[in-house]
Amino acid sequence: MQINDPVLLKEVTAAFYAYEAALMADDIPAMDVLFRAAPETVRYGVGEVLYGIEAIRDFRKGRGGSPQRKLGRVEITVYGETFATANAEFFREGSDRRGRQSQSWVKFPDGWKVVSAHVSLEGATS
Repeated sequence: MQINDPVLLKEVTAAFYAYEAALMADDIPAMDVLFRAAPETVRYGVGEVLYGIEAIRDFRKGRGGSPQRKLGRVEITVYGETFATANAEFFREGSDRRGRQSQSWVKFPDGWKVVSAHVSLEGATS
């Protein structure tokens, strides 16, 4: 199995940053395109546990946008031709807490899609 094929890594990286831009702009349709529209798609957030794309969509519509943030370290790895992980540290504006985000991406005929995501905040840092 090849790890980090350069072409696939470029594709997933572009999808990851497209999602980040959509998240910061509260562009719900753009975010929706990047998550797999299926009942198996899962998103665990800081304060929510969402099973299925409908629950994820309802959450996004009701939250009024994501808190603004800046990314720290980002690690994206592609395994084979159709699976990738993206892990990122982030820092919300006005907070001393580091956040963490992990995503599992799968390449489908219509492109790379998040099938699982997890967002968390760690305790206050010094």
